[in-house]
Amino acid sequence: MLIDYHTHHVRCGHAIGELEEYVLRGIEMGLSQLGLSDHMPLLHVDPATYYPEMAMPMDELPRYVEECLALKERYKGQIDVRVGLEGDFIEGYEAEIEHIVTSYPWDYVIGSVHFLGEWDISDYRQTHNWEGKDILAVYEQYYDVVKKATATGFYDIMGHVDVIKRFGYRPAPEVSREVEALENSALAAVRKSGMVMELNASGLSKACAEMFPSKRMVSEAFKLGIPVTIGSDAHDPLKLGEHLDKARVLLWEVGYREISVFKQRNRTEVPFEI
Repeated sequence: MLIDYHTHHVRCGHAIGELEEYVLRGIEMGLSQLGLSDHMPLLHVDPATYYPEMAMPMDELPRYVEECLALKERYKGQIDVRVGLEGDFIEGYEAEIEHIVTSYPWDYVIGSVHFLGEWDISDYRQTHNWEGKDILAVYEQYYDVVKKATATGFYDIMGHVDVIKRFGYRPAPEVSREVEALENSALAAVRKSGMVMELNASGLSKACAEMFPSKRMVSEAFKLGIPVTIGSDAHDPLKLGEHLDKARVLLWEVGYREISVFKQRNRTEVPFEI
């Protein structure tokens, strides 16, 4: 079973490749399932005045779903296309998020925390916001939002749960126990919610140079009995599946023998090999 459940496409503004290019690349690679999971439109900032190319415009959302469904039908028998969404959790915009999550026939919804207020902590253009900040305090704020996201019931998968480390900003070593406590508290919230955790391999190509989440967190997730799925977070068809061989090896070393897949928001566990 080869899957990739986290992909982005030209419609979001900061990726390249049409949806069909990803499907054709997935067939070429021999993927069993391909998850199309572009970013939810921005809700809490004005796209006209915010940083450009962050997410699809709201009027593109139904077109995105229509195209995904058409591709699912067109390539049936060659690859199993799953229709997904990466749905940001924005505190205070729960009603708007719930409307998007419930208005379309998603196979799965990834819950991700990118924003602390109007600061997108995953955007390379906004790393200046770290200047003068107490890094541990930012981590505390981030993991508090993660826990709030898990409590909404909106999402099936918790995406790149420790993406706060993406650009290499980490609290000092002497507070490592406090950081582990924050991470473990977030994982406990994922476990309580019944959500699946994503192992997002893209971190290997970022400044942090490790997957999201870390092997320590994956080990803790296994101890807690949290199911997992995997994604490359590809923003280019040629990056589809990137590092997922390493992700499967990490999961195997920790003890996982199954990964989660979704259809119409129902989860199934399937075996995988390395």
